[in-house]
Amino acid sequence: MENRIKLLGLLSHAVLALLLCSLLWKTGAAQAFDGLGRVATSDEVKAWDIDVRPDFVGLPKGSGSVAKGMEVWDAQCASCHGVFGESNEIFTPIVGGTTAEDIKKGRVQSLKDGSAPQRTTLMKVPTLSTLWDYINRAMPWTAPKSLSTEEVYAVTAYILNMGGVVGDDFVLSDQNMAQTQAKLPNRNGMQTNHGMWLPSGKPDVKEPRCMSNCKPDAKVISFLPDYARDAHGNLKDQNRLVGPVRGVVTVAQTSGTAAAPKISTHSGEALFNANGCVACHGVDNKKLGPSVAAVASKYADQADAKAYLAGKIRAGGSGVWGEMPMPAQSHLSEEDLNALSDWFLSKKK
Repeated sequence: MENRIKLLGLLSHAVLALLLCSLLWKTGAAQAFDGLGRVATSDEVKAWDIDVRPDFVGLPKGSGSVAKGMEVWDAQCASCHGVFGESNEIFTPIVGGTTAEDIKKGRVQSLKDGSAPQRTTLMKVPTLSTLWDYINRAMPWTAPKSLSTEEVYAVTAYILNMGGVVGDDFVLSDQNMAQTQAKLPNRNGMQTNHGMWLPSGKPDVKEPRCMSNCKPDAKVISFLPDYARDAHGNLKDQNRLVGPVRGVVTVAQTSGTAAAPKISTHSGEALFNANGCVACHGVDNKKLGPSVAAVASKYADQADAKAYLAGKIRAGGSGVWGEMPMPAQSHLSEEDLNALSDWFLSKKK
C-alpha cells in the first residue's frame, strides 16, 4: 500500500509538471529558448531530402546508359561486387537467381522453391527506386554520395542489364523509370497487407501457421574458427559510423603494451584497416589484389616510391597487378596517403 501511495504521488507530480510546461508554452514563457538554433534554409532541407519513394517522388531528372554504367562499375564497384555482379568473398551477389520467366511474371520462382543457393539483390527488390536510392546515398563504399546523377542512373541500368532485364543499348531516365520498374523480376513479390506494414493490422507472428509444425532447433556444424576471425583485419573499423550495421571486433584491442603497442589512428596500419583495404589485400598473402609485402618489394627501391604509391592509392585503377580494378581513395588526405605509402614500403621482405 505504501509503495502504491508513493507511485501515485510520483504520477501526480509528473502530471502537474506536464500541465505547467503546457501553460508556460501557451503564455509565451517558452520564448526563453529564442536564439537556440534557427530555421533550416531551403538549400539545407534540399541537401537532406534526397530519398526517392516507390512512386518516384524525389527522383531527380537525368539519365544514364548501360555503356556508361559499365565504365563506372569497373572503376568504382567491381572491386567489391565482382565484374559481373557475382561479388567476391566479402559481399552478397547482386545479380543471379532470376530467369526470363521471372521477368515476365514479376515473381521470382527460386524465392518460392528455394532452388537458388542464396538470395541476390535482383531476386528480392520489388521497386527500382529502392535500388536507385541506395546507390545514390550509400555507394561507393569508400565515398558515399560521390556519384553524379548520371552515374547513378547508369549503374542502375548496368545492373539491370547484367540481370537480363534491359538490353545493351538501354538508357535509364526519370522518364522511363516506371516502365522499367514494371520489368523487375520480383515486382509482384512485395506484400503489404499484413501487420508489419499496416499500423491497424494484426502482427503476423500470431498467425497459427507460425506456431505449429515447427522445425527443430538448428544445430551449428560449421563456424569461423578463432584463428581466422581476423583474416580481413578488424571488421569494426571497416564499417561506417552511420546506419544500423556495426562490425564485430575481430582483432584484439589493446591499450598499449610492450608486446602489442597501441596503433595510432593516423598510422598506416590503422588507415589500412579502417578503409577496408584488408578486403582485397593481405599483408603477406595475396587476396583479390597483391599482398602489401609484394607491393613493397616491387617499389621500395624506386626513388619516387612513396609519391608513386600515394598517387596510385588516390587514383585507383587496374592493369598493374591484374584486371580487377581498385577503387579510388580520393577522400584520403595527403597526410593519410603518405602514411599508407610509408607503411606499405616498410613491409618489404
